This record gives sequence, C-alpha cells and structure tokens, in this order.
Amino acid sequence: MAKQSLFEKYGGFSTVSKIVLDFYDVLLDSDEVGPFFDDVEMARLIDHQTKFIASLLGGPASYTDEQLYRLHERLKLENQHFDEVLETLSKTLARHGFSVADIAQVNDELEQRRSVIVSQNVD
Repeated sequence: MAKQSLFEKYGGFSTVSKIVLDFYDVLLDSDEVGPFFDDVEMARLIDHQTKFIASLLGGPASYTDEQLYRLHERLKLENQHFDEVLETLSKTLARHGFSVADIAQVNDELEQRRSVIVSQNVD
C-alpha cells in the first residue's frame, strides 16, 4: 500500500487553501517581507502559492526549479527573507494541526529549493 502524502493526510486543497490565506495574513504585515507583495495581484499569487504548498505536501501540483527561479529572480530575495517565510510557514502549519515531524518534512522540502528562490548575488 502506498504511503499517504501529507497533502492527503491533512485534507487536500481545502486545507492548503486555508493555510495559504493564514500564511499571507502574517506575511503581509511583516516589515521585512510584506513590501515584496506591494503591487502584486494577490488572487493570482494565492493560487500559485496554494499549488506550491500542495506540491511541498506531496500533492498533485509541481514546480520545476527553473520555474521557481524565474518567478523569484527579479525579487532579489535574501536568506533572511527566505528564513522568515520558512518560519511563518512552520507556525502556520502548526496552527493548522500539523505534527512537528510533518512540519519538519515540509521545511525540508522548502529548504531544498532555497538555492533557486534566494538570489545568489546578494546576502
């Protein structure tokens, strides 16, 4: 029998959608990360982020490293920005009932993508 993905375990897109909305409620208020979302079409971003978080949980959506790089390169994100997003996501997952082990697994999935999200010429 195939192992159940975190996406399935925690309720699929219904739960991921709630997580993403909660996640952005926190990030938009951040002095460090919030300004990155100025002049961003939030409905489109939330749709993309829902698919991305679903992919981190083993869901049906996926993004290649090339896509992630292209989506983030103009932002010139630094490690401190990535760290804040990672911490915010962890706390958001905890509020939505994720176990410590499952949060660590999601963090690992996101951490594997740091090098394509964070700009290499800053920091």
